[in-house]
Amino acid sequence: MAAGGGRRCRLLVRAAGGDRGSFTAELAAGLPALLLLLLAGLTAVNAVSAQAGCLHAAREAALAAARGADGDAEGGSAAPPGAAVSVSVEGDRAHATVRAPVRTLGGRLPRITVVATAVAAVEPGADEGSW
Repeated sequence: MAAGGGRRCRLLVRAAGGDRGSFTAELAAGLPALLLLLLAGLTAVNAVSAQAGCLHAAREAALAAARGADGDAEGGSAAPPGAAVSVSVEGDRAHATVRAPVRTLGGRLPRITVVATAVAAVEPGADEGSW
């Protein structure tokens, strides 16, 4: 009987030893997905931050144009780096649009463009010559 019990123990040891390295294999398979998720999350945070900067710049540009000042200069100073500011006045409204490219983390992926628009009512007596 002792010999039969010894065989069972050896079989259990061999079965447990067959799982050696499985954690390493699972980690190797899951790590790229985890890194991809991390890069996507950081890119999303970067895009939201750029969107907030574009919105602030669009508000500044629209308010400056509504007062009769140069909205492009005001919006450009508040805009994120590389942003394009466009201001137009139509009737009694000043429209400002700011577009900024957001670099994706990973270099080879295309850039994302975030856009923000703001509208302000033109103030009475504003200098129309500066638009």
